[in-house]
Amino acid sequence: LLPEATIYVLGGLLPDTAHAYATADLRPVLGSRQEIAEWSIHSRAMGVSQPAALHVDTGMNRLGLSVDEALTIAGEGGPSFRPSLIMTHLACADTARHPLTQAQHHLFAKVAAAFPGIPASLANSAGTLGGPEMYFDMVRPGIALYGGAPISGTAPLRSVVRLEVPIIQVREARAGTTVGYGAAQRLQRDSRIAILSLGYADGFLRAFGGSDARRGADAMIGGLRCPLVGRISMDLTAVDVTDVPHEKVRRGDAAVLLGDGIGIDELAAHGGTIGYEVLTSLGPRYHRIYVGG
Repeated sequence: LLPEATIYVLGGLLPDTAHAYATADLRPVLGSRQEIAEWSIHSRAMGVSQPAALHVDTGMNRLGLSVDEALTIAGEGGPSFRPSLIMTHLACADTARHPLTQAQHHLFAKVAAAFPGIPASLANSAGTLGGPEMYFDMVRPGIALYGGAPISGTAPLRSVVRLEVPIIQVREARAGTTVGYGAAQRLQRDSRIAILSLGYADGFLRAFGGSDARRGADAMIGGLRCPLVGRISMDLTAVDVTDVPHEKVRRGDAAVLLGDGIGIDELAAHGGTIGYEVLTSLGPRYHRIYVGG
């Protein structure tokens, strides 16, 4: 992170953690009267006003002060607590023109006006597509940073995520034999099967596997799309590479599960889920490389 970056920690302030936040120069997002009181007590003990954000619930019923509570705090004024940021979270921004989004916008604008001079933040990834009136002072994109579509059917963003794993074996398999646990998929032809060092222990969902009833998700190997075959194992995944030239699929070569034309939302749709779950499921066993920024 940039040295001058300000880090807000979502999820509220747990008991007896205020000192840790202050020591690490982190700003909690406070969502209750109790949290505000604890943070204010710590600030007084430190002899300095500690910055924190104020989370207001405008319709999601998850975290945050009610609108009435926030307006009351604004009316109280005084030096005990003055937030460095006001924020809320949209419940239905991923559904175009949802009436709750407009209702939340209206309520949040009312709260923001009660805290003049304090930056305000409303829009998540989907919210940024709702027009400039949703921006306020700061937006909070999430899935959009990775190239996932925040609203289904919108123009796709350029995916910047690439998931690449090694091929650890290439084997021949006869027509009529089955692949993987439960004999879930029977081969219809003599095949070459590549085994990938990848499984559900890595957060690669079992729903991406293949069976006799449906084609598995794709991997890019040797420049061709190749279907996953059979169930996803804990640490291993099988791919049908029969149509890939032999010289383009060897032990140690890379298979691409995201990238090279395979998008986040395509993979998610195959597993009956959303791009958010695909990305957040990818576990710590992957070696992550961050490029640019």
